[in-house]
Amino acid sequence: MDLTKKFYKIREVSELIGLPASTIRYWETEFSQLTPKRNDRGTRYFTPADIEIIRQIKYLLHDRGLKIESAREQLSLATNTVESKQRALNRLRDIRARLVALHESLHKLR
Repeated sequence: MDLTKKFYKIREVSELIGLPASTIRYWETEFSQLTPKRNDRGTRYFTPADIEIIRQIKYLLHDRGLKIESAREQLSLATNTVESKQRALNRLRDIRARLVALHESLHKLR
């Protein structure tokens, strides 16, 4: 799934992940790693990194069958790994964008 936008509203995240918005709101209270930005009206804005955390929580709770406390521990252990993967993905996206621009420049020279 390609997350191209910078921010997503909870409804969009709910559709992407396949969970009710109420579940995502509840997980916000249970997992300190999940902290979407909010505007003055309280509308939540999730980044692709937030969405990845939600995917991990879903995997831990739904697929592995962990309780919330165990999932919280697993997620805190994996936070450094997730952050490094996210940085690597961002670098790869930047490299890809540069390569595409270079390819288009070369194509125009023909």
